[in-house]
Amino acid sequence: MAYVITDKCVACGTCLPVCPVEAISEGDIYHIDPDTCIECGSCAEVCPSEAIIPGE
Repeated sequence: MAYVITDKCVACGTCLPVCPVEAISEGDIYHIDPDTCIECGSCAEVCPSEAIIPGE
């Protein structure tokens, strides 16, 4: 399952540059495109608010 960004997101942008497939887009909170995500977990590792979790 693709990773998802929860409402804990503070829109800091830390995850954006670490995604190797550019699956993350900006918004009030950031969003991960599930069709593009390769489930590498890079975004979750750098998220300071622990807002990125594996999808279910």
